[in-house]
Amino acid sequence: MADKLKLDKSMALFAEAQTLIPGGVAGIRRPYNFVVGEYPIYFDSGKGGRVTDVDGNEYIDYLCAYGPIIIGYREDEIDNAVFEQVRSKGFCFSLTQEIQSDLVKKLRELIPSCEMAALVKTGSDATTIAIRVARAYTGKTKIARCGYHGWHDWCVEVKGGIPEKLYEDILEFHYNDLDELEAILKANKDDMAGIIVTPVGHPLAMEVQMPKPGYLEGVRALADKYNVVLIFDEIRSGFRCSLGGAQKHFGVTPDLTTVGKAMANGYAIAALVGKEEYMKVMADKVFLSSTFFPNSDSIVAALKTIEVLERDKVLDVIAEKGWKFAAEVEKVLKESGIPAAFSGAPWMPYITFPKDETGLYKKLRNEFYTQLIRRKVFLQPYHHGYICYRHTDTDLAYTVGAIEESLACLKQML
Repeated sequence: MADKLKLDKSMALFAEAQTLIPGGVAGIRRPYNFVVGEYPIYFDSGKGGRVTDVDGNEYIDYLCAYGPIIIGYREDEIDNAVFEQVRSKGFCFSLTQEIQSDLVKKLRELIPSCEMAALVKTGSDATTIAIRVARAYTGKTKIARCGYHGWHDWCVEVKGGIPEKLYEDILEFHYNDLDELEAILKANKDDMAGIIVTPVGHPLAMEVQMPKPGYLEGVRALADKYNVVLIFDEIRSGFRCSLGGAQKHFGVTPDLTTVGKAMANGYAIAALVGKEEYMKVMADKVFLSSTFFPNSDSIVAALKTIEVLERDKVLDVIAEKGWKFAAEVEKVLKESGIPAAFSGAPWMPYITFPKDETGLYKKLRNEFYTQLIRRKVFLQPYHHGYICYRHTDTDLAYTVGAIEESLACLKQML
């Protein structure tokens, strides 16, 4: 059993923050989404594949800021490009700087579905404008969805403060289930505008799922059959599964795509990209505007990040590391005899505990992640992780050992 971490400053800051900010910190970063009392609440700094909390504890970080850190924290090449833009030209104006088109041309070169693009700030921005475009293009209302998609009214899981009429036309289906999707499309065929789906399935607190053979092809075929707009939500899989996203990796092209997170290695940017036929409704039928959408600091970061990803074959390296890591973790899990599963290889590693009638899985999960964080490995109990370029072979080997030790601590619970 590892010793509990010293987290005094984190706890003191959180106590103060609860008097200043509703909940202390926002949403998924609140302590109950980790193991209360065992995980830090505030980070101080990060470098490469590691982060340091306000109490001075350093961790190998596999959450990667929930996905944006594809290369590593504080990448000089990317940061210096942004600093130069800010110093030499500025980044926030009443009109758009020409560098916006440079990024869109690069996206068009890489992403199969991209003929045009609209730049925004967050994944929720991108998925929400995708829905608006699908509805404007078709003149219809209903959307079939499978995935997270963000915090806006039409898709957020917690419904407090949201009238039912704002999401009553959103119809959920399960990943890898074509029959369920077709039943929705058939029952609502006169008013279906689109399908939005994550090409890699990542339901909350459940195993990451890869598409079964023919699944994504089947979704594409159903979209064509029922004449609806197909949207791939690639906020997590874009610039991670490949430079062209999961659609490039799996060979299935949607009509519209949302990308973000890894595109700029931590800078705030996302995009809706798609075929001109659909995207052009934003020229006159759909309104999209924000003070900060065209800011060039994040555009510069995205261009430099993509340059590094291409030049250094970053995604090939991550995939190689990810497959090796997965094989070693799966071996450790099997030998441990603990009822646990590994999923998400090679991009989104996740260790979960299958549900049982007694609720033992909750205790196992809680103790496992307690032991893991005490060994300075930062993963989340309810959300898959990521592997970044700066995670070293030594980091990954240490993590496998920490997982093995943490599993050993669970045996007495069985």
